[in-house]
Amino acid sequence: MKQILMEPNIIQNNSKKIADAKTKEGKEKTLGDLPGVGPVTVEKLEAVGYNDLMSVAVATPGELIDVTGMTEAAAKKVIAAARASLEMGFESGEDVLKKREQVIKLSTGSKAFDALVGGGFESGALTECFGEFGSGKTQIGHILAISAQKQYPGSTVVYIDTENTFRPERIQQLAKSVGLDPAEVLRNIKVAKAFNTDHQMLFGEKVEDLIKKQGLDVKLVIVDSLTAHFRAEYIGRGTLAERQQKINRHMRDLSKIAQMHNLCVYMTNQVMSKPDMFFGDPTTAIGGHIVGHASTFRIYLRKGKKGSRVAKLIDSPNLPEGEASFYVETSGLKDI
Repeated sequence: MKQILMEPNIIQNNSKKIADAKTKEGKEKTLGDLPGVGPVTVEKLEAVGYNDLMSVAVATPGELIDVTGMTEAAAKKVIAAARASLEMGFESGEDVLKKREQVIKLSTGSKAFDALVGGGFESGALTECFGEFGSGKTQIGHILAISAQKQYPGSTVVYIDTENTFRPERIQQLAKSVGLDPAEVLRNIKVAKAFNTDHQMLFGEKVEDLIKKQGLDVKLVIVDSLTAHFRAEYIGRGTLAERQQKINRHMRDLSKIAQMHNLCVYMTNQVMSKPDMFFGDPTTAIGGHIVGHASTFRIYLRKGKKGSRVAKLIDSPNLPEGEASFYVETSGLKDI
């Protein structure tokens, strides 16, 4: 099966709406043009990443209240004004289809795996791979980091490392196997080692700074792993609700970045065994329904026969369930 790769339009999905936010004189509207937002408020908003109308339009009143100290009524008024300026509303299915033409697909190097996920890992979406240790989750992350730079030379990969799993030596191996300069590939991977949940969530928010302030062309964000710190910090049923709310907020931020900047988010997830399950595979992903619903694509990785790995597509908005088998080798993934 031939893999179909669509070159993304340089213009991001929401850029047309932002471009439409003009004053009568033709000048682009800024945060200062919003009602009740003065220079001091603008400074507070920009300090935490609210740099344009779109970021304010998709915020909640509570978030603006926490940042600026304004009243709830004022926050709702500001958000409503930002949304009106961007003409946010319903769009036709035809318009959505045109936007889908900008989606990029990052290849895994395995034809079977790519076919399973519809041609490759998709931008504008959250893809979660969960499985026991040694199932190949981190290996796929390293391979996607190479694939992004091979398909889009000069692009940037962000690797949020929560379990000390990033290995530059592995990146060098994979880069050489596809004819890329290992030194240049490593320069284009921005690694952030997170030591707790707040640190991890901060790095997720900082991705937007890399794109807007530093002008980097980020094509892939890797979070390895999503739930390790949450699992360690929130112990017992008494902290479960708080943990789930925090994971939900983190995944919402990653989803917003993926959709606004047409980039791919790849997340690995830990698993646990259900002792009360007597039939079938007792392995289940950490994070429960929150992670399950927030992920666009869910893939279960397990060990197969003779050192192979098996990927099973558990959930997708448009693809049927299925499996793909492959080997993890020094040069990358190899079909059986």
